[in-house]
Amino acid sequence: MARRALEQVDMEKIVALCKRRGIIFPSSEIYGGLGSTWDYGPLGVELKRAIKDLWWRDSVLKRDDMVGLDCAILMHPKVWEASGHLESFVDPLAECKACHARWRPSDLADPTRCPDCGGPLTEPRMFNLMFKTFMGPVEDTAHVVYLRPETAQGIFVNFLNVLNATRKRLPFGIAQIGKAFRNEITPGNFIFRTREFEQMEIEYFVKPGEDEAWHRRWVEERFNWYLRYGIRRENLRLREHGKEELAHYAKATVDIEYRFPWGWAELEGIANRTDFDLQRHSQFSGERLTYFDEETNQHIVPYVIEPSGGVDRATLAFLIDAYDEEPDKEQVRVVLRLHPALAPIKVAVLPLSRNERLVPLARQVYLSLKALGRWTVAYDDAQSIGRRYRRFDEIGTPYCITIDFQSLEDQQVTIRDRDSMNQVRVPIAEVEKHLEERLRLP
Repeated sequence: MARRALEQVDMEKIVALCKRRGIIFPSSEIYGGLGSTWDYGPLGVELKRAIKDLWWRDSVLKRDDMVGLDCAILMHPKVWEASGHLESFVDPLAECKACHARWRPSDLADPTRCPDCGGPLTEPRMFNLMFKTFMGPVEDTAHVVYLRPETAQGIFVNFLNVLNATRKRLPFGIAQIGKAFRNEITPGNFIFRTREFEQMEIEYFVKPGEDEAWHRRWVEERFNWYLRYGIRRENLRLREHGKEELAHYAKATVDIEYRFPWGWAELEGIANRTDFDLQRHSQFSGERLTYFDEETNQHIVPYVIEPSGGVDRATLAFLIDAYDEEPDKEQVRVVLRLHPALAPIKVAVLPLSRNERLVPLARQVYLSLKALGRWTVAYDDAQSIGRRYRRFDEIGTPYCITIDFQSLEDQQVTIRDRDSMNQVRVPIAEVEKHLEERLRLP
């Protein structure tokens, strides 16, 4: 079925849906919340897990040139000195002399006045975006550590460990999914920009001279990944960074941008980091982070291609792109047309009513599917069957199984498709096979 144009999607509706259906809640809400922090509810955690599992499956499990890693959030402070984050990971910031609110100059219409109270602003000064804390009970400069602002550095400092343990040959990659923290000045747009977020990152090590070709390949592969799981092509685009906006480590960067309701914004970046990181960590640590190339009989410092995407931004993009409203005689039908692989609940089992004759068979079907451990399965017998269909449409459930009085006689159930609303009768003994064919991963 055709979906509405993206411009019609209201972020307020997305946020309300997430709260109402247990996808995403404001964090610490009973205490008034904490700015720009969010908790993933029962459905949200399944959606987020599905995105991470699919990324890991496609990026690691299905490839023979990739391995995984899970690094500590706290790392030696010298890591961030070597990476350039202590010096370069900064934003300019102006402070109001009256209310002490802080602002990015780029967000100000009048660079001399506070948008909140109208008070005078200081001249902008640089503000480091890393969260600082202390290791151990003593709070002094000797015990300062930082919450990592990216997962990449854990991969670079483990380059030799992974190389020696796996004996991989170039080109090969190291993948990681994990939390990162940035003390953003102006977080916002729901879960798009937050101070605590989760990254899906790959550091792909290649021979110098082969980096530009691999950069193009990874841009294409990552762009197609979003298409494969349901993002509409017209809502994605590529944007290459100009020389003036490149990060200090990058030779080239291409962003995959999504057309969010507020405009085009970065969904994932693919950077050519050259040999910057390995060279810097070699310099600061004294360890030679090189790869022995048997073809040339030389030690070389690999170049690195880095596809880096946010789990939370991907979650938001998939939600927005799947959101649809269909006019109906009684009320608007809200549908999340999520790819089945992403749907938080894959199958719902619904007895036609709570009739004592229907419930035992419905529970039997439900428990048999649940016991397979292959799909997230829900059971619901509250309110009319029509309202239950709508509830599961609204959270993106691809298939609903209805047990009616005819089922007691012919041992068949009705399976309803979320998108087309078509219904087919299937013998109970063939339900698993029917679902398997439709829920098979691409």
